[in-house]
Amino acid sequence: MSTDEILFDAEERMDKAANVFKDELRGLRTGRATPALVDSLRVEYYGSPTPLKQLAQINTPDPTSIVIRPFDPGCLKDIEKAIRSSDLGMAPNNDGKMIRLSVPPMSGEQRQKMVQRIKKSSEDAKVACRNIRRDANKHFDQAEKDKEMTEDDRDKGKEQVQTLLKTYEDKITEMADKKAKEILEQ
Repeated sequence: MSTDEILFDAEERMDKAANVFKDELRGLRTGRATPALVDSLRVEYYGSPTPLKQLAQINTPDPTSIVIRPFDPGCLKDIEKAIRSSDLGMAPNNDGKMIRLSVPPMSGEQRQKMVQRIKKSSEDAKVACRNIRRDANKHFDQAEKDKEMTEDDRDKGKEQVQTLLKTYEDKITEMADKKAKEILEQ
């Protein structure tokens, strides 16, 4: 593998890790209603777990409520069951045609717990990026061992991977800090 291929692979994988973290942040409850809170919820639909956004239209008519209108009214009970068994902490209100969720305001203690959860998730994302760096460094060592590149090229490549890692760690920290600030301010 050439230096460019190794760097490209590492950057692509780090970008995926950062995007997974970003999606995780979108789904966190911040005291304000957003469709992202229930988007990734899996509903047991005809025997297979299906994402809620494929089964229903999700709206937020006001900042404290979410309205879920299923395309198939027959799956209302399944959606309600999935919401109850999730860790959202919200009680669904089923009127036979749609489900309403009220998003209660968060207490100070809940906000602190949420910030701790964000910090843990950000650390997990950084660890994933560090593992990608380790894999890239192994590729550089192997390429140098196989005489595909010189020692200097290997060292330069490792430095570039380290720079890439620093960039993605900073990006993840920035996203985590922004979300934590948003949660604590409300």
